[in-house]
Amino acid sequence: MSLAAPRYTVHDLEQFPNDGNRYELLGGVLLVTPGPRPAHQEVAFRLALQIGQALQLPGYAHVVTPGAVVSGPLTQLEPDILVYPARIQRTGTWADVSEHWLAVEVLSRGSRVYDREFKRDAYLALGVGEVWLVDVERQHIEVSRERGDGRIERDHFVWQSPAGVSVSINVKDVFKGTVPMDALD
Repeated sequence: MSLAAPRYTVHDLEQFPNDGNRYELLGGVLLVTPGPRPAHQEVAFRLALQIGQALQLPGYAHVVTPGAVVSGPLTQLEPDILVYPARIQRTGTWADVSEHWLAVEVLSRGSRVYDREFKRDAYLALGVGEVWLVDVERQHIEVSRERGDGRIERDHFVWQSPAGVSVSINVKDVFKGTVPMDALD
């Protein structure tokens, strides 16, 4: 007797309870991770603030926390930070966002395997220009533009956004005052 895992759609996700968990789909497979803790959100906020000051305030892009990358009825992934061009109206649905410049995942104990082993490559396959995996435990940001391991940034780096604007990221400021991962999750 073979067993089959249930397959879900983006529409099914709308029916899931608002219970603090994060529900995502990858090819109809349900990914469930615990909701983020305060320290996780603080790291995401600090990074979004750096990106937002360079791109959102001048009107080049939308910087949202979290966002969603939707592809058809079977895939909806929710990065901690999503950056997409300002020319795309915010009045539609996530499925209406047709261009994604950057997806950022802050790794946590509950999401580390999904983020690193599945979601990074899925975002890139879905056309996201760049993916950052923010590792609080190791105090670095892994930057990927193609599948597989990316380059590690530990101090300071500059992201050249598709808008032609250089975004300066101070990695040490992102992690200032953070504690080992066990304390976060």
